[in-house]
Amino acid sequence: MKEFDTDEFFTFIEENNVYGFFKNPVTLKSGRTSHFYANWRTVASDVYLADRLADFLCAFVKSRGIGVDTFFGVPEGATKLGVLAQYKWAVNAPEFCKGSHVLAMGRAKPKAHGRPEDRFFVGEPRGRTVVVEDVTTTGGSLYNTLVSLKDAGVHVGAVVSLTNRMVRRDDGTCVEDLIGGLNLPFYSMSTAPELLPRIYNRVQPGAEIGKAVELEFEQYGLAPVRLGV
Repeated sequence: MKEFDTDEFFTFIEENNVYGFFKNPVTLKSGRTSHFYANWRTVASDVYLADRLADFLCAFVKSRGIGVDTFFGVPEGATKLGVLAQYKWAVNAPEFCKGSHVLAMGRAKPKAHGRPEDRFFVGEPRGRTVVVEDVTTTGGSLYNTLVSLKDAGVHVGAVVSLTNRMVRRDDGTCVEDLIGGLNLPFYSMSTAPELLPRIYNRVQPGAEIGKAVELEFEQYGLAPVRLGV
């Protein structure tokens, strides 16, 4: 398995248009408006790109020394990545054999009947579980997933976000505070303040949009974003 290379991962993000800008602001799921997006949908829909992304995730977890028996993607945004990363992690394990690893997947909405493990999962996570989210904003859906996993008796060992937008919640806290309240370590493979200047220089959306993004981070951000406008 390759070592995790941050610059290679950032280049992968750039080349596959994970980040971009809006001339007119859009309303996010959190209810806030934004002039930029971070979206892994195109990567997740392409087998070759999803395969590379799973390699990055596995390398990142290994490089951080995170113990993992099961990858679990937050439904539905990271579901496919969780399954693919789990498969690649398992087949490369020295103890890989029948029964050695579970292929876990969560349901976006619980079934109304059946055993608890079948109501919430298509394959229940087992052992040290790493929960994966594609884009983290205020962390609401991630938190709900973690609470549901805890209630189901799943041992979550860590949380990994592909992209952390690095914004404050309405109460002034951030997603790291929220997840830390569950006594879980939280890792970001990339953050908006790291990536946005690179993307801005590449696509050149204009000074008006650049200034709007800078103001957005002045209002909500955990760190400033300087786009040279």
